[in-house]
Amino acid sequence: MADETTTKTDDQAAKPDVENQKQAEQPVKATIDTKHGKWYVLHSQTGHENRVKNNLEQRINSLGVQDKIFDIIVPTREIVVIKKGKKAKQKEKVFPGYIFVRMELNDESWLVVRTTEGVTGFIGAGLKPTPISDKEVQAIMRFVQQEQPKFKTKFSVGEAVKITEGPFADFLGSVETIDEQKGKIKVLVSIFDRETPVELDFLQVKKL
Repeated sequence: MADETTTKTDDQAAKPDVENQKQAEQPVKATIDTKHGKWYVLHSQTGHENRVKNNLEQRINSLGVQDKIFDIIVPTREIVVIKKGKKAKQKEKVFPGYIFVRMELNDESWLVVRTTEGVTGFIGAGLKPTPISDKEVQAIMRFVQQEQPKFKTKFSVGEAVKITEGPFADFLGSVETIDEQKGKIKVLVSIFDRETPVELDFLQVKKL
């Protein structure tokens, strides 16, 4: 089976991925292209993004500028973290300290956004806000829409660790590779006087 795989050309191997990626991009791009306004990036204090988003939504409603400011998002993704030896899902902000706003920029909409409590400024050259491209927005949307949760680990390649579970419990080794998507870590351990890679779950190792 391995021999058949190696006989494929790079173009043949890449074709399904390219086609799948194009299909995945179509609905995102169509949605963006049919919307009014442009996307701008606001800066706020890290950790206060959702509060600022709520503040801005309230101002938009109270001032009646829904026809000028359309969408506000704080991009997040779901990750899996290890807490007290157990896996737990949680939301992580993709761009801490930043908020994305789709709006028709004019003096009125700029003033509404800029004077909202918690907004420290627009991202742009000088005093003029600079919109981000549709391509950048599409990339962000695809990233946050990924279905499979990502593990978050504090391990790093080359770091010394101790195996805590399984047949190699109490063995010491060094991290060779980390697969955050699957929550797996490959550790080099000395077995029979040879460096042998062992694949483990994040929960099966700890830092020294």
